[in-house]
Amino acid sequence: MFGLGVPELLIICVIVVLLFGAGKLPQIGSGLGEGIRNFRKSMKDKNEVDVTPKQKPENNDK
Repeated sequence: MFGLGVPELLIICVIVVLLFGAGKLPQIGSGLGEGIRNFRKSMKDKNEVDVTPKQKPENNDK
């Protein structure tokens, strides 16, 4: 996986904890999880939004 081993991942985790602090990690994790969940949900949905403008009915009463 991109040449990252356990020691490299531990160093990255320590840097993240130092940058954001231990208190912010749950918020970051939940935000990341919610983003992934929304992305997967949007990929599963086959419904497309119709953005074509609706035509007004022509009124010939002048």
